[in-house]
Amino acid sequence: MTGILIWILLGLIAGALAKWIMPGPDPGGWVVTILIGIVGAVIGGFLGGALGLGGTGDLSLGSIALSVLGALILLFLYRKLA
Repeated sequence: MTGILIWILLGLIAGALAKWIMPGPDPGGWVVTILIGIVGAVIGGFLGGALGLGGTGDLSLGSIALSVLGALILLFLYRKLA
């Protein structure tokens, strides 16, 4: 349960940072960007764990970086598809 709450918190941070890094109009605005950040945090955590880079089990700079990277990739794909 704690891991899920950390993913949500990381997702909020990652979504805000992704929006700041990739400014521009989004079809869903800030809310969708933050939801993309939450999903990006989950994906970034799984990929980081699979690659041995750590995961989203704690609030560290590495986990935030993985979350932001996942959010940036999802935001890019979302903008291309929407």
